[in-house]
Amino acid sequence: MQLIDPNHPAYRHLWVRIAIVAVCFGWAGLELITGDPFWAVLAGGAGAYSFYMLFWTFNPQPPAAEPAAQPEAEDEDEPAATAEKSSKDGQGE
Repeated sequence: MQLIDPNHPAYRHLWVRIAIVAVCFGWAGLELITGDPFWAVLAGGAGAYSFYMLFWTFNPQPPAAEPAAQPEAEDEDEPAATAEKSSKDGQGE
């Protein structure tokens, strides 16, 4: 199960990835200082996992290129409609 999707656009900037890992390890350090090793291990584990996903295996895929704009069907029919209209006008005379 993947908890962090490294291809999400939010993780594209380096400073965001650094901040996430730093906050997790900083919180683990704070928990150790205050004497609560259980929460320190949990926060440290979150920091280790985020480091693994956001730095060690980080290989973002480039955004998918959007297909070139296709002309609308109305644009293709206009010359044909104009030609038909002019031929009908010529026949009525």
